[in-house]
Amino acid sequence: VLDKLGVEGDEATGVDIVRKAVEEPIRWIAINAGRDGSVIVDAVKKSPSGVGYDAEADDSGNMVEKGIIDPTKVVRTALQNAASVAVMVLITESLVTDIPEKEKAPAMPPGGGMEGMY
Repeated sequence: VLDKLGVEGDEATGVDIVRKAVEEPIRWIAINAGRDGSVIVDAVKKSPSGVGYDAEADDSGNMVEKGIIDPTKVVRTALQNAASVAVMVLITESLVTDIPEKEKAPAMPPGGGMEGMY
């Protein structure tokens, strides 16, 4: 569906962000099941509509027939969040992140005194 939009420039960037966001849940389900997420995502993308990955059975099949369905609200919310991030990136043209800090070497321990000295 996303490939048929025919968009360019910033809109194409937004569509690409949504495309990647849509792939992430299945990628992580596969990774958590001990499989290569990219391979599973690619296999599902090449499958007919309605076919997905069943991590428990470690096979692909029709998700509705298997009784595996995502609530519409969850899917809609995920897409809205991805779109929101895409809009923020396009509007601000920048991102703010934390700069990783190098850990400082610990201080030298105090020197020991002679026995019996306080």
